[in-house]
Amino acid sequence: MIRPEEITEIIKKQITGYMPAADMSEVGYVLSVGDGIARVYGLSNAMSGEMIDFPNGVRGMALNLERDNVGCVLMGEDSLIKEGDMVRRTGQVMSVPVGDAMIGRVVNALGEPIDGKGPIKADGNRPIDVIAPGVVERQPVKQPLQTGVKVVDAIIPIGLGQRELIIGDRQTGKTALTVDAIINQKNLPPEKRAICIYVAVGQKQSTVAQVVKKLQDYGAMEYTIVVAACASEPASLLYVAPQAGCAIGEYFMWKGRDVLVVYDDLSKHAQAYRQMSLLLRRPPGREAYPGDVFYLHSALLERACKLSKENGGGSLTALPIIETQANDVSAYIPTNVISITDGQIFLESNLFYSGVRPAVNVGISVSRVGGSAQVKAMRQVAGTLRIDLAQYDELAAFSQFGSDLDKESLRQLARGERMVELLKQDQYSPMALEEQVLSIFAATNGYMDDVPVAKVHDFETGLLRFAREKHSAFMKTLAEKREFDDQLKEEAKTLVSAFKAQFKA
Repeated sequence: MIRPEEITEIIKKQITGYMPAADMSEVGYVLSVGDGIARVYGLSNAMSGEMIDFPNGVRGMALNLERDNVGCVLMGEDSLIKEGDMVRRTGQVMSVPVGDAMIGRVVNALGEPIDGKGPIKADGNRPIDVIAPGVVERQPVKQPLQTGVKVVDAIIPIGLGQRELIIGDRQTGKTALTVDAIINQKNLPPEKRAICIYVAVGQKQSTVAQVVKKLQDYGAMEYTIVVAACASEPASLLYVAPQAGCAIGEYFMWKGRDVLVVYDDLSKHAQAYRQMSLLLRRPPGREAYPGDVFYLHSALLERACKLSKENGGGSLTALPIIETQANDVSAYIPTNVISITDGQIFLESNLFYSGVRPAVNVGISVSRVGGSAQVKAMRQVAGTLRIDLAQYDELAAFSQFGSDLDKESLRQLARGERMVELLKQDQYSPMALEEQVLSIFAATNGYMDDVPVAKVHDFETGLLRFAREKHSAFMKTLAEKREFDDQLKEEAKTLVSAFKAQFKA
């Protein structure tokens, strides 16, 4: 707390001419600075979230509006600021540059380029903190977002405008899943591609550089923007990065485009907010997080939506990532974000270490709206997939006790083993929709039941190659129709049977 005598001293200095006289509602003086926080006397008209100009080009954001001072978080080096420095209001809330020129660039949390490719010619600025569109301005989520990952598109489908949480321990493939979804947009026609925004919060610079390199290698940077607030940067930049990424995405959404935003990850975002809040002397709550950390995340994720036709029909799909400790989904931040989002994809370390990649736990992963947004062909072939896998898990646990199983149970076990093997997928190799549908059709209709488990991957690779080379017309029709009618179903059966006979030979 600032002592009254300190404020009196500052006023005395001003009266005696030690400090230049000015309108104290528009300017102020630094009372104390440290740990990225500055206490400022004056600025009596400052708004919450307003940008404040500090000396040496440092910017700050007013967060605590108290009776006798304003608490600001600094967006740069606090060593450049000293006690007694004059600061000024800007009259503008925190905003970031937006525009088509951002596509293909790597920017920091303030929207400034950090990729060495020169300045960005923005179309304007957009406030980072805006109220989400209301119910009347939206429409239901009913169009699919293709990720190219079999287990996601078949069992936990994501719709345009949905918020799907990706949760799991560190090093279980959370980022890999989202990078695959971004790369998969390359498989779609340019007019159907989503503009992708990857927001890195608290990652190492080397990790962000690797992600950018992968996106460049696969040609995905031509429709992607990377917003990076790395671990070495102040907590204030980690705090504004997700809102900045969302604001950049909203610019395209309101122009009628589809946007995919990945927040990697919101655990570090919450930690940065906790650090700032404690330094601003806000009261700590559960696990020392401030009480409004739930509001912080809900206000951010509520901005993901599918706009109504009157508003251009654009969409913003959010894939927030949360890191758990020892698979504990009942901690404070995980439970918060689970309750905000429309489903979660749970990645389990046990599955990851046993060679199941992506390590999705199908039992507790769920999509609350994706079913209505799923492609009809996929819904037709993958309808029983979740139940099959759940029954397999139960039987596999039961069969460990060595009891004799009946014929039907053994058949279910064999089918389940092959399903698990089929849903494994290499990183950076997203699959086109028609290929996913064909391989799952072959598995759910029993064509793989007598294929040795070790050969399932070879069977799938061969089947897809056979379909592309000998039955390209069928694959093209399936990609265009996106549903199985009786004729297509018969063609699919003929195709798979012909390949199976060849595979056995």
